[in-house]
Amino acid sequence: MVNILIVYDSRTGNTERAAFLVAEGVSRVNGVNCVVKRVDETTLDDLSSADGIIIGSPTYYGGMSAKIKDLIDKSVRIHGKLDGKVGAAFTTSGGTATGAETTLLSIIKALLIHGMIVKGDPEDKHYGLAIVGAPESDEDKNLCREFGFKFANLVVKISRATADKP
Repeated sequence: MVNILIVYDSRTGNTERAAFLVAEGVSRVNGVNCVVKRVDETTLDDLSSADGIIIGSPTYYGGMSAKIKDLIDKSVRIHGKLDGKVGAAFTTSGGTATGAETTLLSIIKALLIHGMIVKGDPEDKHYGLAIVGAPESDEDKNLCREFGFKFANLVVKISRATADKP
């Protein structure tokens, strides 16, 4: 069984809605256990025990929220233990061109420093999922679910490949 952790921060509920929609997509993949946690409830053991980690944050001044940043700052204590795990980022923002991509990149930089493999998308939303406001439209809901589905498939593929090594 592959374990995927979705960690999120949300003040208005938009990022929380997106997190649970992403989890719906993750759950469509067989052999995956998905846990969704608020950042306040997430421990370093949660990060260490996950095969894949998706981090979601609202966009605040073009960066991640302080609570997400605090978790990442604390994760220095487990530096090296996330090496080879799969990671991805998502965000919700107040509008277009309001810092969503820089928020995603701020999270991705931390994942890369931990040695994680970052899931991108060659078709659209290259750096991760970005939703304006709440994911209320069918299009936004489908984007969230598809993001989770693609992520989970990659985690399963990598887990199988590493399990097959002698």
